[in-house]
Amino acid sequence: MSRKSIRENLLKAGDQLVWNTGYAGTGVRDIVEAAGARPGSFTNHFTSKEDFVIEVLDRYFAYVSGLVEEALGDRSVRSVDRLRRYIDLITGKLADADYSRGCMIGNLSLEASFDNERLRAHLSKLFKTWRGPFEACIAEGLEKGEIAPLGSAAELADFLLSAWQGGHAAHEGRSQPGAACNVQDDRFFNRV
Repeated sequence: MSRKSIRENLLKAGDQLVWNTGYAGTGVRDIVEAAGARPGSFTNHFTSKEDFVIEVLDRYFAYVSGLVEEALGDRSVRSVDRLRRYIDLITGKLADADYSRGCMIGNLSLEASFDNERLRAHLSKLFKTWRGPFEACIAEGLEKGEIAPLGSAAELADFLLSAWQGGHAAHEGRSQPGAACNVQDDRFFNRV
């Protein structure tokens, strides 16, 4: 197996492990075993578990960014409808996983906020980047009068993402959508 494919296998296996068991619950041995790699191969490709998880997060964020673009990118659609499209898209992804796991970024943010400054700072950077398209979409909706001016675009984007993350975290693993998916409800969007 080439070095590149071993590295890729480690990342793919680690992605699933980190998503399912978190930072603390995922050991380097677990990653190596799940990838079918030899002991010691991890350190040939990554200087630390922290570096590894940051790369896994960046890959996950690229995936999420694609979903955000898919939902929010068509400016011919009203901003509120694009926001609903995102919630519907993410709700579908959660339903496909039987609501058993949430957003890797949100999950790791809860876990890493106290333990690891470098990881926490990286997660914070991802959240700020993630907020950008939502802020732009909401700003457009505010400008066109499609969204009630209950705060700045940045504040409303923060609220939407926080409500989504927190609502899902409160119901994770319950095999039902719970409050997280209620963000898509017209009662929410009619008040935005």
